[in-house]
Amino acid sequence: MSFSFFSLRSLSCSGSVFHLRNRKIKSVKLFFRFLFFQMATLIHTLADHSDDVNCCAFSSSCLATCSLDKTIRVYSLSTFAELPYSPLQGHAYAVHCCCFSPSGLLLASCSTDGTAALWDSRDGRRLAVLPQPGASPVRVCRFSPQAAYLLAGAADGSVVLWNVQSTKLYRSGKVKGGSLMACAFSPNGNFFVTGSSSGDLTIWDDKMRCLGNEKAHDLGVTCCDISSHPVSDSENGFKYFQMASCGQDNHIKLWLILFADFLGVQLKYKCTLSGHSAPVLACAFSCDGQMVVSGSVDKCVIIYETSTGNTLHTLSQHTRYVTTCAFAPRSPLLATGSMDKTVHIWQLDLKQPCAGGTLENESKVAVEDWSEDDVSAWLCAQDLADFVGLFKMHNIDGKELLNLTKESLANELKIESLGLRSKVLQKIEELRMTMTSVSVPDEFLCPITRELMNDPVIATDGYSYEREAMENWLSNRRSSPMTNLPLHSLMLTPNRTLKMAISRWLETQQK
Repeated sequence: MSFSFFSLRSLSCSGSVFHLRNRKIKSVKLFFRFLFFQMATLIHTLADHSDDVNCCAFSSSCLATCSLDKTIRVYSLSTFAELPYSPLQGHAYAVHCCCFSPSGLLLASCSTDGTAALWDSRDGRRLAVLPQPGASPVRVCRFSPQAAYLLAGAADGSVVLWNVQSTKLYRSGKVKGGSLMACAFSPNGNFFVTGSSSGDLTIWDDKMRCLGNEKAHDLGVTCCDISSHPVSDSENGFKYFQMASCGQDNHIKLWLILFADFLGVQLKYKCTLSGHSAPVLACAFSCDGQMVVSGSVDKCVIIYETSTGNTLHTLSQHTRYVTTCAFAPRSPLLATGSMDKTVHIWQLDLKQPCAGGTLENESKVAVEDWSEDDVSAWLCAQDLADFVGLFKMHNIDGKELLNLTKESLANELKIESLGLRSKVLQKIEELRMTMTSVSVPDEFLCPITRELMNDPVIATDGYSYEREAMENWLSNRRSSPMTNLPLHSLMLTPNRTLKMAISRWLETQQK
C-alpha cells in the first residue's frame, strides 16, 4: 500500500489561513464562536513532583502525571487530591509517558529503564513489567482503542505491540534513522501513527505492517494525536481521520488520513498552525475534535479552533518549557505540565462543554455503572461542582444519580434552596433523556416525558404512559396527550405486558 495525495477543496488551507468563500459570514460566525468560548481559568496547580513533568493523562475520573523523578502520581478529578496509593514507584529511571486504557481501569507507563509497566488504577498494583527488546529507553506508550494492545516506542526506533491480556509481545517493528518520540491510534484501531526524531510520520496497520511515511517536521517530530471525531468530505463521500503533529520546527500541522481497503492509506496535509516561537513539545485534540492544544519551549500553551486554525487562547503561566498537555474526556478540563515541576489544571468555560458530546453517546446502562468519581466529573461538567462533596458524602454513584428525585434532593441530601434543587434535577433529567433517547426502543418511552417507563399504564385512548406523568396530566385536563380528543374515562389500567418487556430489555443491556 502506498500514500497518495488528493484535492480536498472544502478542507484546504494555505499556511494557517483557510480559504473561505464568504469571509464576511465566516467572520461573524467566528465572532460568535469566541463568545461561546469565554475563558480558560487556572483552577488548581499540582506541585508534588520533584523534577520535570514529562506527561499527563486523563481517565474519566483521574489524572495521572509522570516525571524525571521516576514516579507516576494519580489524582482524583473531583477534588484534585492525590489518591492513597500514589505515587507509583518501580521504574529505575525517569518516566517519560503515561496513559490510561479506554475504560480507565489500567494505567501504563514507560521509562528510560527500558521497560513499560501496567498498573491497576484502582489500587496502584503493578500488574506487569514489559521489557523493550534491546533494552532501549522507552519514550512513548499508548493503548489501542479496545485496550487489546499496548504500543511502546523506544529511543532506538523500535516499535512494539504488547498483548495486554497475556502481557506477551505480539508484534514488533522499527523506524529508520531516529528515535520513536510519538504515537497515536486511530479511533477504530485499524492503524496507528508514529513520529520520530528524524521528522517522519509513519503509518502502520494493526498487523504492524508499515504502510508508508511522510516527512512532516524538518528537525524532528515531538508529538502527534488523532481526533476521535472524523471529518466529512461531502464532495467525495469519505470520512477522514484528523491528526495533529508538532515538532522541533516550532510548528503544529494538521493532517487528514483516509484508511480504506480499496484505496490503501491516503494522507493529506491540511494546514500549519502558527503562534509558537520555539519547538513545540506536545499537542492534543479535545474530545469533540473542535480544539487542539499545544505546549512549547517558549513556555506557552496555545488553544486553537481546528475548523479555522484561529487561536482561542494563549496561556503563559508556566515558568519553564511546557512538555505535555491533555484534555479531559468527560469534563471541560485541560491539564498542562512543565519542566517547572508543576501541572496546571484549567477550567474551560464552554457553553457547550466537551463532556456533552461524550455523554450523548453513552447509554443509560453505562451511566448506571458510573463510579462516585464519574458522577463527580459529571457534576463539574454541568457547573455543579459545589455539590461534589455532598454527593460524595452520600455515596452517590451512577445508579443513585439516576434515581434522585425532588423529594430525595430535599429530604435526604438536604438541599434547601428550591432553585438549586430545580437546577440539579433539570440536569439529571437531561441526562436521563440523553441516555435513553439514543438506544431505548420508542415504545418503551412515555409519550409525555419521553423517558423510559417504570410503571406503564394504559389510558382509555389506547396509549400507554408512565403512571405519574399521566396522573399529573389528568389533574389539569381530560383529553388524550396523543390525540387531544376528550377521554370518556379517567381510568388507568396497569400495562403488565409492557412492563415485563421493558424489564427484559433492561436485563439484556446489563449483560
